[in-house]
Amino acid sequence: LKKFEDPWPRKMGATVFVQPLDLVKNRMQLSGEGAKTKEYKTSFHAVGSILRNEGIRGIYTGLSAGLLRQATYTTTRLGIYTILFEKLTGADGTPPNFFMKALIGMTAGAIGAFVGTPAEVALIRMTADGRLPPDQRRGYSNVFNALVRITREEGVPTLWRGCVPTMARAVVVNAAQLASYSQSKQFLLDSGKICCGLKGWNGKEACGLSHPFLAPKRIQNMRMIDGKPEYRNGLDVLLKVVRYEGFFSLWKGFTPYYARLGPHTVLTFIFLEQMNKFYKKFFLSA
Repeated sequence: LKKFEDPWPRKMGATVFVQPLDLVKNRMQLSGEGAKTKEYKTSFHAVGSILRNEGIRGIYTGLSAGLLRQATYTTTRLGIYTILFEKLTGADGTPPNFFMKALIGMTAGAIGAFVGTPAEVALIRMTADGRLPPDQRRGYSNVFNALVRITREEGVPTLWRGCVPTMARAVVVNAAQLASYSQSKQFLLDSGKICCGLKGWNGKEACGLSHPFLAPKRIQNMRMIDGKPEYRNGLDVLLKVVRYEGFFSLWKGFTPYYARLGPHTVLTFIFLEQMNKFYKKFFLSA
C-alpha cells in the first residue's frame, strides 16, 4: 500500500474551506449548556445567527487553531499508522490482518489526539467565544495567543483538558477510518479496481460512530464555578446533557459534521495532487 505522504499540508488546505462547518458544529455542540433551551434550532439557524451577529469574518473564527490542529493531530496519527503498518508487514510483503490494522489505527489515533489536544482546546474556545456575552469572552487573537494565555492564566495542564475523552473519540474514529480504508484499498488493488469515493465513505462511517463524543468540547470550554470545575469528567458531561437537554442532544451538530466530510475529502485530494505535481516539477526534475 502507498504511504500516507505529506498529510498535513493538504489537510490544512482543505481545512481553510470547511472551517465554517467546523464552527457551526462546535457552536451547536456547546449550545444549551446548563439550560433546557436550545440556543440554535438548526444548522441554518446557527449560520444565520453567526453571520448576523459576527459578520462574514465570524464564520472563520478559530481558523489558526484549526490549522494547527491538523498540523499536529493529523501528522502524528498518520505518521505513526504508517510506521507501525510497515513494521508489522511481513518480509514477503503481506500486510497486517484487519484486526491488527484496527489496533494500529487505535494506537495512532490515541497518540495523535494527545499531541493535538492543546490546539483543539484553543479551537473549541475560539469558536465558542462569539456565543458568550462580551464580558465573558476570552478574546484570543490567534491560536498562539490562546496557548500562551491558557498556560499563563490556567496552567500547563489545562492545555490537555479533556484529553481522555478526546483520545477515546480518536480511538473510535481511527479504528474505523484507517483500518477500513487500508483493508478496502488492499482489496481494490488486489482486484484491479479503483474507487475514488473510498476515503470519503470511510470518513462518513467514522462520523456516525464518533459524533456522540461531545464531552471533550464541553470540558475544554468549561469555566470554574466557585472554584470548582463545571464538569467532573466525560461521563458527568453526558449525564448532564441527557438530563437537561435530552438524549438526542448528544447528536447536536451532526448535520454540519457530516456535511463537512464531503468537501473536506474532495479538497484534500485536490490539494494533494497539485502538491505532488509541484514537487515532481520543481524538485524531482532538478
